[in-house]
Amino acid sequence: MAVSRVLLALLVLAGCGGSDGGGGSAGAGAGPPIVALRLLGAAAIPTGTLFEGVEFGGISGLDRAADGSYWALSDERGGDGRVPRFYNLSIDYEASGNVSVQINRQTAMLREDGSAFPAATRTVDPEAIRVAAGGQLYWASEGNWDAAAARRFQPFVRQMTAQGAFVREFAIPAIYHYVDNRTQGARNNKVFESLAVAPDGTVYVANEDALIEDGPSASLQAGSVVRVTALDPGTGQARAQYAYELPKIPVDGKPDAAFGPDNGLSDMLAAGPRQFIAVERAFAFGVGNTIRLVWTEINDTTTDVSRIASLVEAKYTPMSRRLLLEMPLRYQGVKLDNIEAITWGKTLPNGNRTLVLASDNNFSATQTNQFIVLEVLAN
Repeated sequence: MAVSRVLLALLVLAGCGGSDGGGGSAGAGAGPPIVALRLLGAAAIPTGTLFEGVEFGGISGLDRAADGSYWALSDERGGDGRVPRFYNLSIDYEASGNVSVQINRQTAMLREDGSAFPAATRTVDPEAIRVAAGGQLYWASEGNWDAAAARRFQPFVRQMTAQGAFVREFAIPAIYHYVDNRTQGARNNKVFESLAVAPDGTVYVANEDALIEDGPSASLQAGSVVRVTALDPGTGQARAQYAYELPKIPVDGKPDAAFGPDNGLSDMLAAGPRQFIAVERAFAFGVGNTIRLVWTEINDTTTDVSRIASLVEAKYTPMSRRLLLEMPLRYQGVKLDNIEAITWGKTLPNGNRTLVLASDNNFSATQTNQFIVLEVLAN
């Protein structure tokens, strides 16, 4: 394990923050405004690191457990000889930095019949994990698009035990389903990346980029819009749905880029009853990642868009959006990787809360499993 230290930096920001929940995002409550975020440090687990003979990586979801350890979800889908799985980690750090990460155990997510998802076939695309009441876990899958219906698996949000056993599946609005990847429905690999649990237990899930009927994906010229759906933890049904507007892509790729740049909503963290810290992750091939942390709220004027079939030219009030922090390409000595996860960390001795970010290394030799810790300075 390679651990890097970075210099402390202070950026004055506008926004709001949450109070310490003690048991992951499910316990986060509303708190005083965030006036600054301070970078404490970063750590990296190199690509290729093995744990119990299996390569560690693809961390797309992260949440702090009641005992202070962290649940981390790998987005490995199967089809490559390894089963979809999640980890328990220890992430330790001080107010002066010195971040370290230890892998404690790995566990396979199980299907309804108690078997592991297949290692030789793509069936799910795990992207987010959160702590549920009683220590169980919620997790979201982006599903698997295929032109052949028999090989197509729809996105979902499920609840499981800490041992990976299936508990239940939420009822997801059909608008998120893969249809034809051209004229309607979800776009391939652009569905559920974000999962948050509010203090009242409401589960919020959001797609990464616009559904086809809601308009084009984000571009260098224009932003995009995604849907944030509130799921009832009791009934498992959708309660309401809100629009979150993504800005345009901030940086273009190199002229000979293998594919174009993108921008997406890669995670959301509850910071109050209807307040969140959103992670917007942009990538430009050959250039790198730009990460934005955004304070966003659902308030009394935010439109429930669940009955609006298409958001193109529709009249609605989106969730509020206020930029907290922009981390461009290399931030305070840290080359940013593919940040896809955020969680509340521990409270420091000075009483300040912390945020922990994690990256999906895509199991690529040119990337790393990155963990970044920020101190939250509040009024």
